[in-house]
Amino acid sequence: MRDPFFFGYGSLVNRATHVYAPAHRARLRGWRRAWRHTAHRDGPFLTAIPCPASEIDGLIAPVPGSDWAALDAREAGYARLPLGDGLAVATVNGIETQIYAVPDAAAVAGGGPILLSYLDVVLQGYLLEFGRGGVRAFMDTTDGWQTPVLDDRAAPRYPRHQRLSEAETAMVDAEIARLGITVLR
Repeated sequence: MRDPFFFGYGSLVNRATHVYAPAHRARLRGWRRAWRHTAHRDGPFLTAIPCPASEIDGLIAPVPGSDWAALDAREAGYARLPLGDGLAVATVNGIETQIYAVPDAAAVAGGGPILLSYLDVVLQGYLLEFGRGGVRAFMDTTDGWQTPVLDDRAAPRYPRHQRLSEAETAMVDAEIARLGITVLR
């Protein structure tokens, strides 16, 4: 029996934030990302939402022995949902895959800003996996950029923050500027 997999579309794309291996690049049709506020934390969660006209890149990786406990704890505030059709993976076929998404019922209006330390981790992962075009595609297939970004780089609040190179930092800043996202200092 084969281990089930998860599809990561945010910080789980950054392999430095987890130990699940081997990870494989994947594309998921019928979904896009959005920043969604909930009562679980001040800032928004990055979530996946069904959208027939969209597709997003990410990583899949096995969950050894179907032991979801550690990943469920990491993804607290999300619901784990089975994926049906729409997952394209060049190296792995016929796998049971699940995705973490914030339930519609948990969404609330307003809330705090997106943490830059969180966005840094996500975009660093996309750059390493999918190149500059993957970063741009991430930004363009994510809704909710009207939520400002809090610059917490000097004292990162995101628990899995990573150190970015000067070039990676400049790339993140350029994408924020390209979309005209408000940055709170």
